[in-house]
Amino acid sequence: MAGMVRRSFDDADETRPFEGGKGRLDLLQTDGGAVGRAVFEPGWRWSEHVKPLVGTDSCQAGHTGYMVSGRMHVVMDDGTAEDYGPGDFMQIAPGHDAWVVGDEPAVALDWTGFGDYAKAK
Repeated sequence: MAGMVRRSFDDADETRPFEGGKGRLDLLQTDGGAVGRAVFEPGWRWSEHVKPLVGTDSCQAGHTGYMVSGRMHVVMDDGTAEDYGPGDFMQIAPGHDAWVVGDEPAVALDWTGFGDYAKAK
């Protein structure tokens, strides 16, 4: 591993668009694994814009990350729910749906759950 690494999500190793043009996932591959920046456009909902790509009933990725901007509502399969907004750290177990709240894109960084996220099966 290099002593220091500087990368930009604007020059990502891979970009995965969401269904319906409702956003994208930009991935950087690092020595420690994939790190992603997702841009979820207003109107984005996991069950509408990612579920068709992956074919599971709910999101099966676990997330550890940080909300940069916008707001996201997450509902676990058991019904518990939480809202995340700018500056919030998030840790979300597999088995959830999520959607953008409001008219601003939600931007999230994730260093555990985006490696296979929104990857067509």
